Amino acid sequence: MEQINRIDLLGTVGSVRLQYINDKQMAKFTVATNRAYKNREGAPVIDTQWHNVTAFEGKNVQDLDKIEKGRAVRVRGRLQVQRYTGIDGIERMAVDVICNNLQLLPPDAEVQYEM
Repeated sequence: MEQINRIDLLGTVGSVRLQYINDKQMAKFTVATNRAYKNREGAPVIDTQWHNVTAFEGKNVQDLDKIEKGRAVRVRGRLQVQRYTGIDGIERMAVDVICNNLQLLPPDAEVQYEM
């Protein structure tokens, strides 16, 4: 049996933080994805989900310095779950997307969704 941990996001960048680790550029950024549907009354609803993404510069992950708020991107990678105990003693969980393929869409591109 093959086990798969894969995610494919097409969305809009929110916040971005760039840094260097051992001479390699790394970006931590958020991506918003929308799901459009109609509620019981037939009114349109847009549900926005935010995803935390970590990307390390490499063969399929380039131009990290061009990631900016509002830019449309396609991110492919895997999910990574981390459990930790906060300062208040409560156990928490963080879910990140570890990017292994990044596509920066043209600056004028809009992410489309259908009802």
